[in-house]
Amino acid sequence: MKQAVSLIIEARWIVPVIPRQTLLENHAVIIQGNKIVDICTIADAQQQYQAEETVQLTNQVLMPGLINLHAHSAMVLMRGLADGLSLTPWLEKHIWPAETKLVSPEFVYDGHLLAAAEMLGGGVTTCNDMYFFPSSSADASIKMGMRTHLGLVVLEFPTQYANDADDYIKKGLTVRDQYRNEPLVSFSFAPHAPYTVSDESFSRIAVLADQVNIGVHTHLHETADELAQSEDEHGLRPLSRLANMNFLGPHVTFAHCVHLSDAEVDMLAAHGCHIAHCPSSNLKLASGIAAVNQYQAAGINVGLGTDGAASNNRIDIFAEMRLAALLAKGQSGDATALPADAVLEMATINGASALGLADQIGSIEVGKLADLTAVSFSDIEMQPVFDPVSHLVYVAGREHVTHTWVNGALRYHKPSGAVGVYSGVEPNELSDIVSKWQPKVSEFKSE
Repeated sequence: MKQAVSLIIEARWIVPVIPRQTLLENHAVIIQGNKIVDICTIADAQQQYQAEETVQLTNQVLMPGLINLHAHSAMVLMRGLADGLSLTPWLEKHIWPAETKLVSPEFVYDGHLLAAAEMLGGGVTTCNDMYFFPSSSADASIKMGMRTHLGLVVLEFPTQYANDADDYIKKGLTVRDQYRNEPLVSFSFAPHAPYTVSDESFSRIAVLADQVNIGVHTHLHETADELAQSEDEHGLRPLSRLANMNFLGPHVTFAHCVHLSDAEVDMLAAHGCHIAHCPSSNLKLASGIAAVNQYQAAGINVGLGTDGAASNNRIDIFAEMRLAALLAKGQSGDATALPADAVLEMATINGASALGLADQIGSIEVGKLADLTAVSFSDIEMQPVFDPVSHLVYVAGREHVTHTWVNGALRYHKPSGAVGVYSGVEPNELSDIVSKWQPKVSEFKSE
């Protein structure tokens, strides 16, 4: 008698990521509920299992869902607001004034909903987010059926969300308690950056993160100006400040890390810290190019992030994969740097490791949660195909995503020749969000 299961996905190719450098042809992933229970040939699947539903991916790659390791999702409502500026004037003259006037629970909910749709349509199943009103982000993620790692933001100065560091921390812990049993939501503390958070607050966060067993997510060494400011005010570079507070460890993910000395690279590696590499944002803001090849050679786990759509202007991990691969080669002068399989690991299992979720997501393995993405190779611009993994990094785009499953449920589907369909929202609802907020945000647009 055949074993009853929820779903069988039959694929022309499967890239499981773990084991590394593995490509399975004409195989199937067997899913019961929200978990992967078997990976076998299509013939064996048809002989051994009876599924409630079978999906046939005749000319597609099935891979783990992509993980966006650094984002400010609700900032999608500021997409294109202030282009052609470096980080400091971009923040101080446009983004922070807009946030001061506009950011609210409604703004964050609507923005996160729009961003989640963009990510699901691009094969992203998990986002490591950092923004105000995290409960609104949680509600939007749950509606869309997307997995979200919520950063509980901490700043020293008042915003519409909180008054001071104590207030941010208190409100963050309340949100954690409120959503701690939601299967699609996990948490980290998210002190914004060393230039906006005091030593006292960083020290307190380090203790609290250990006490409640969550990670920490912050910006670090993004620009040369940041380093100069820190040396002027503290006599230390930002990483040295954090090291003096015993802040470093395997529970910490640093976004950007564009400017690191050799000694700092060794320090991050020795403490098991993670880096969220955001190549598009770093280039658009002229922050620089991170030496990712050096970081990985030192043993640092590096994942991929988009940053916010206000500084990218896409929330597109396919674009980040290709750009990361090309930049690593150009920056290092080594054409073998960051091969395609390593880039795909950055976008999947490396991100999962940074979030402490590698035992649950980031690869297609028996026992893991069924967070999966299917990419079509049928279009003429995808032909011919010699190496499917290379194609995923250098040829494919988010427009080639046909299915996105999160926790075993289909959350995005793009039928052949049709527009994409989301399980959590109607297209007119997304259009209404844009129509509502664009006039309000346009007041802060740069000339």
